[in-house]
Amino acid sequence: MLDTGLAGRTVLVTGSAHGIGAALVRACLAEGAFVAALDIDEAANRALAERADPGGARIRPVRADLSDPAAIAAAHDEVSAWRPVDVLFNNAARPLARSLWEITAEEWDEVFAINLRAVFLLTRAVAAGMRERGFGRIVNMASVAGQTPRPTGAAYGSSKAGLIALTRVFAAELAAYGVTVNAVAPAMTDTPMVRSVGPEALAALTAQVPMGRIATPEEVVRVALFLASAESFVTGATYDVNGGALMR
Repeated sequence: MLDTGLAGRTVLVTGSAHGIGAALVRACLAEGAFVAALDIDEAANRALAERADPGGARIRPVRADLSDPAAIAAAHDEVSAWRPVDVLFNNAARPLARSLWEITAEEWDEVFAINLRAVFLLTRAVAAGMRERGFGRIVNMASVAGQTPRPTGAAYGSSKAGLIALTRVFAAELAAYGVTVNAVAPAMTDTPMVRSVGPEALAALTAQVPMGRIATPEEVVRVALFLASAESFVTGATYDVNGGALMR
């Protein structure tokens, strides 16, 4: 069994209130970590915190709008004042499925602000402390959409491709300081966002997966926890969790 080494460490999860983010929160608490849970949906985030850690001893829900650089800085300050961050999961994302002929400039900027700029700003802020302490684990939630072209994925797919590239840059910058930076690239995962497309669209998307089903959040989280483990010698990598949707 994998010993993650997360017990007693502090984990920051963005996009924590739903889906993969909520599964990350629950898994890290189960591993004995302290968890800062960051999401714009304050009510859902607090409800998750109350369910996952009823006494509130090891979880701190934080509201932040990741499209706002000032809000990112304020959230980082709040979490750092609570506990120094050892592990960062950049999970929050803005989805957008639309033809490249129909995307507005404002929508393009909104997607990149959350999916890429926020990761850059928050990772840089958190990694400064990790570098000083000589330890850190950063895991970015990319997507198969950033690895293969999709007709409606111009903004979302481009932002995730950029995230994979940014992962490698941070990995190269931080490797000598005991900080690893990796990405996980899921395909369709059973989350509220995916279920919202409707049963017919979901069935069509599932039919494209060789394994014949979509992933559970827990299957994605297990890979993320491996990359966040204290003994990991992996950095600059992107791990595919896609049921064979992309084989390479």
